[in-house]
Amino acid sequence: MSVNPKLLAPCGLYCGVCGIYYANKHGNEKLKQKLAKAYWCKPDQIACEGCLSDNKYFYCKSCKIRECVQKKGFRGCHECSEFPCEYITNYPYQLAKKFMLKSIPARKERTDAEWVAWEEQNWTCKACGAIAFRGAKRCPICKEPLPSILE
Repeated sequence: MSVNPKLLAPCGLYCGVCGIYYANKHGNEKLKQKLAKAYWCKPDQIACEGCLSDNKYFYCKSCKIRECVQKKGFRGCHECSEFPCEYITNYPYQLAKKFMLKSIPARKERTDAEWVAWEEQNWTCKACGAIAFRGAKRCPICKEPLPSILE
């Protein structure tokens, strides 16, 4: 499996299954509008090519978690003995924080390729095999319900 390093967000939120990345990659205007309302921005701001790319979502450009990880010389929070730190525990989006708390320990136990496969498997529709995005309730292709990894 080839891993795109630009999608390996230091915070443990794998960009390959991020709704913003997904909406941008697939040109899903309906999802962009929905996300824009949730994040209080304009639909044209729902664009990102990964946390470690040159084209980051506007919120991610000032991410304290990424700054901290880079300052410490780590690739991610999974390498830090202070996890979970104040940046994680005080993260403003509660659902994202729950995913971080689940994903970072999982990343500690895996290689990058294994972690990406684990993340993608968590968001792969069992009915049609399409990869959805983190937090999706239904498959974006066949509309079948998706289980939550938080249960």
